[in-house]
Amino acid sequence: MYSTQMEAAKKGIFTKEMEVVAKDEKIEKEELLYRIAKGSIVIPANKNHKSIYPRAVGEGTRTKINVNLGVSEDCCNYNEEMKKVEKAIEYGADAIMDLSTFGDTQKFRRELVKKSSVMLGTVPMYDAVAKLGKNIKDMSVEDLFKVVEMHCEDGIDFLTIYAGLTKTCIERLKNNKRLTKIVSRGGSILFQWMELNDRENPFYEYFDRLLDICRKYDVTLSLGDGLRPGSIADSTDAPQIQELLILGELTKRAWEKDVQVMIEGPGHIPIHEIVTNMQIEKKLCHNAPFYVLGPLVTDIAPGYDHITAAIGGAIAAANGADFLCYVTPAEHLRLPTLEDMKEGIMASRIAGHAADIAKGIKGAKEWDNRMSKYRGELNWNGMFEECIDSEKAKEYRKSSKPIEEEVCTMCGDLCPMKRCNEILD
Repeated sequence: MYSTQMEAAKKGIFTKEMEVVAKDEKIEKEELLYRIAKGSIVIPANKNHKSIYPRAVGEGTRTKINVNLGVSEDCCNYNEEMKKVEKAIEYGADAIMDLSTFGDTQKFRRELVKKSSVMLGTVPMYDAVAKLGKNIKDMSVEDLFKVVEMHCEDGIDFLTIYAGLTKTCIERLKNNKRLTKIVSRGGSILFQWMELNDRENPFYEYFDRLLDICRKYDVTLSLGDGLRPGSIADSTDAPQIQELLILGELTKRAWEKDVQVMIEGPGHIPIHEIVTNMQIEKKLCHNAPFYVLGPLVTDIAPGYDHITAAIGGAIAAANGADFLCYVTPAEHLRLPTLEDMKEGIMASRIAGHAADIAKGIKGAKEWDNRMSKYRGELNWNGMFEECIDSEKAKEYRKSSKPIEEEVCTMCGDLCPMKRCNEILD
């Protein structure tokens, strides 16, 4: 018997979830068991999430993509968010995080678990505000842990918990002035609770209690970066690194109880600091899977932040990041629409795939080779089959018809593929 995927791996038990992962990722059984046992690969799969198709995050696996969605007080339409869920899965997302902060959050969350085949994540600190209906100061430690257990019982596969945001980190924040202070929503709520009550972070103080809950349901702990930089000026500063040091210590404690762990990372990082950030995280957190938001490489592009994030995401993933949280064109501006979501997913998937080629992930380059072969043959149907977004590619081609069907309107009769084929074939 085993409680978690990590415990099973330590005992040499090859679970049905591992069987799926090994086949999809083309990893040998013994290698997969070894990596899960040592914590460099996680399989987030809550025992109560019956509809899940297991996926792995971590060393030697394909870079995974997460989509954030959910309602707010200003935009509370659960039907619209459920449409996004269906489309996100259709567009190739590997995970969905429900960040709802208003309304009947549990009903929506349970519907997500019932219908979604991808990994599901939440931030219980958000829901504590929505569910409890209390002032932040008045929430008790018991209140917070009840919300955590409710999310686990509902079937959520990974939880973002800001357990590393301690009083020591807050002192670093106060002593090192930032342009954007705390930009994590959950981190700022927890910071406010700690300051108003003059208390230590309850998720740090009672970390063993948190681990016991996660172990019970086999929920992966996604240790959140409450002090991630929200501007490139604040990147790789003392508060960020202080929190990361603590997350590394908590990772080892989690592994002792066979709880799977991911580490969340920045944020906003200038290009020349991305590799350093990846190396620091992997070193301090013992090669635990790294889950990054972007990172965004410049702060000046609202409306185009899916591009700034894709640039950073490709570099980050090529140098150690395992899981990319998508960023949409609406980032910093509004709740994303369905079209915003699609743009963000495609940008992140392209970034992740580019990194997989660099990392030598099995099957990554072969996808590109198939596309190149069809291009060389001017085989349009073959090209459309290999497109990351065949729908968009078909629309573009349909919108501008060439005189000669086999070419396109860019080169027409001067198409180099056509001319070389005529001579060489």
